[in-house]
Amino acid sequence: MGDEKKYDLKKVKEIIDIMVENDLVEVEIVDGDSKIHLKRPGSAGVITHTAAPLPIMAPAAAYPGAAPAAPTASDNLADIKSPIIGTFYSAPSPDSPPYVKAGDHVTPDTVVCIVEAMKVMNEIKAETSGTIEKVLITNGQVVEFGQVIFKVRPD
Repeated sequence: MGDEKKYDLKKVKEIIDIMVENDLVEVEIVDGDSKIHLKRPGSAGVITHTAAPLPIMAPAAAYPGAAPAAPTASDNLADIKSPIIGTFYSAPSPDSPPYVKAGDHVTPDTVVCIVEAMKVMNEIKAETSGTIEKVLITNGQVVEFGQVIFKVRPD
């Protein structure tokens, strides 16, 4: 791995450590052409301080989880989106059945998958009620922030 990549990963790890130490839920850092946007699960209140000597752009007051599902006009299905960048896992372990599959009914508190980011396993909840119509990501696939991972037919 090049020195620049090691440095970048070290910076991201330092930012994550600062987020954990200060109970921050979301941080966006812009430095010239570089941009880092990190979110983590939590129930922090209003962010009042940070120990990082970095500009914070658009801090969030609370973690939105899997982002509120919104029906699309063309298929009347709601989207469950990934709230973070990471690796998608459909089950808690390789030997376990998937959390959900097409045809399963979910409620807002139903865990639908795990997204691993920086060795942290983040449970993603449906945050909507309905029936899973489509699973758009395969197990072990990398997902992006805001990427649709499930389509749900709302109740």
